[in-house]
Amino acid sequence: MNLNRRAFIKNSSLLLGYSLFPYSNLYSGAVSKQIGVCLVGLGNYSTSVLAPALQLTKYCKLTGIVTGSPSKIPKWQEQYDIPDKNVYNYDSMHEIANNPDIDVIYIVVPTGLHAKYAIRAANAGKHVWCEKPMAKTEAECKAIIQACSKNKVKLAIGYRMQHEPNTQTIMKWATTKPYGKIKTVRAEIGYHVRDPKRSWRLDAQLGGGTMYDLGVYALNASRYSTGEEPISVAAKQMTTRPDIFTETDETTHFTLEFPSGIVAHGKTSVGKSMHELYVDCQKGWYTLAPFSMYSGVQGKASDGTLLNIPIQNQQARQMDDDALAILNDTAVLVPGEEGMKDIKIVEAIYKAARLGKTLSLS
Repeated sequence: MNLNRRAFIKNSSLLLGYSLFPYSNLYSGAVSKQIGVCLVGLGNYSTSVLAPALQLTKYCKLTGIVTGSPSKIPKWQEQYDIPDKNVYNYDSMHEIANNPDIDVIYIVVPTGLHAKYAIRAANAGKHVWCEKPMAKTEAECKAIIQACSKNKVKLAIGYRMQHEPNTQTIMKWATTKPYGKIKTVRAEIGYHVRDPKRSWRLDAQLGGGTMYDLGVYALNASRYSTGEEPISVAAKQMTTRPDIFTETDETTHFTLEFPSGIVAHGKTSVGKSMHELYVDCQKGWYTLAPFSMYSGVQGKASDGTLLNIPIQNQQARQMDDDALAILNDTAVLVPGEEGMKDIKIVEAIYKAARLGKTLSLS
C-alpha cells in the first residue's frame, strides 16, 4: 500500500514496564487517560528502545511519528498502528498543532538539532520531552525553556536515571548523609567502540563528542550524588585514534570542586569500558556499578546495604512519570533547567581542556 508514502509526500509540502512497584505517591485517584506521544527521529534509540518501552507504559501511547525517511513509515505504521494522519516529516511537523491525538512531542534527533525541533514542538502547543543531552549550548537550552514557557507547555529532559529507584536512593543520601559527610565522588562511564566512523557522534556540528554522549551521565551523577552545584572545573582530553577523532573527543577527564569541599572526578571514553559511580564519605562509602545502563543498575554500601531494587524498564518509568506530570498538572521530575545546568558545565569542560587550566563556574 502506497498511501503512507503519498501522505508523506503531501505532508512534505514542497518537498516501554512499568516498575514492578509503581510509585503510588505520584498521583491520587484513578487516571484513565493516556498521553499521546509522537517520536521525532526514528533512529536506533527510538526504534530499539523508546517505541518498545511505550508499549509497556501505563499512561502513554505511541500515536505519531516524524521522520525524514519515507522508507521507514510502512513498518512503523504496521507495527504500531499509526494512521496516515499522524505521520509527519520535519517540514510538516508544525501541523501537529492541529492533531488532538498527539499531546507530547519527544525529540530524539542528534543533539545539535534538539533546539530546532524542541522549539518547533513547543510552538505547536504540545508538551516537549527532549532526549539528553538537552542541547549543544547553554544558549540553546535557554531558547528551548523560553519557547516552552511562552507556549505554556511542559518540558522534561530524558534523564532516565533520575527516575530509577537505586539512583534515587543515591540522590536522597546526598541530603541525609547516612555515611557521614561526602568527601569525594568518582563517576566513570565508557565503552570500547571499535569502529565509530559511521556515527553522527563524530560530527561536532551535530553535537557529537563523548562528553556530550556519555560524559553527561558522569557529570549528572556527580551533581546528583553530592546535591550541590560545582564552583570550578578542570579537564583534559585525549585520543588514541587521532585519524578518527578529528573533531570530537574520544576520552575526557574532568574534575569538579563543590562549595562544601567535595571533589568529583569524572571520566568518559569510547576507547575503554568502565561503568561505576563511587561515593566516599567520612563514615563509609557506597557505589553503583553499573550506574547508568538500561538495566541491571545495582550497588552496595560499606555496611553491607544493597542497592538492588528491580525495575522492568527505565524508559517506561521515565515516560510514565512525565505523563503523570501532564495529567495531574504537576512539576516534571527533570525540567529543562536541570538539563541546562549540565550543558553549561559541558561547555566549560571543553573550554578548560582547550585552555589547560581550571575555570570558575560562578
